Amino acid sequence: MFYYVKGIVVHVAPYLAVIDCGGVGYACRTTNVTLSALKVGQAGKLYTYLNVREDAVELYGFVTEEELNCFQLLVSVSGVGPKAALSILSSAPPERLAMSIITGDEKSLTAAPGIGKKIAQRIILELKDKLAKGQLGTGAGESYGGTGVTLIPENKFSEANAALAVLGYSGSEIAMALKGVDMESLPLEQIIKQALKKMVK
Repeated sequence: MFYYVKGIVVHVAPYLAVIDCGGVGYACRTTNVTLSALKVGQAGKLYTYLNVREDAVELYGFVTEEELNCFQLLVSVSGVGPKAALSILSSAPPERLAMSIITGDEKSLTAAPGIGKKIAQRIILELKDKLAKGQLGTGAGESYGGTGVTLIPENKFSEANAALAVLGYSGSEIAMALKGVDMESLPLEQIIKQALKKMVK
């Protein structure tokens, strides 16, 4: 229904930002990462997700499409609701979350308040499985879909490929973004960050 909201930031609070768009204040539930990028009185743009329940209609907003993609992935996991997803994304920005899923790093996920070991394991298991089956966007399908096997990255290049696919990028976008990145000396998280910078230019 809403792709994004763009206007003046009029209020921020823990996990909440209010954007005035033409005289209407949109209350967006959000993460600490997004809140750190917003300033009251200045223009802001949030990519949104509308969550409709029987007892409530809530709007969630994120400063980047990568963060929105990660939020949507997390709430697709059984037992992970919007509150838990915000907690995880407040502790781990998109590139770190993607890396945690690909490398099976439970500790990174359980660092988020309210996230226990069982939920962390479920997130890793379900999202890795979706990636292996090519359900996380065209990039995942092109690179890994059709194999019928669980994805087990063998090196930093394949791990970076898989992590960027988690963030919703296509195979051709990933190939262009990783071209020229120093795979040998940079740690995986820096490789992913450099690739993301290329894609937002």
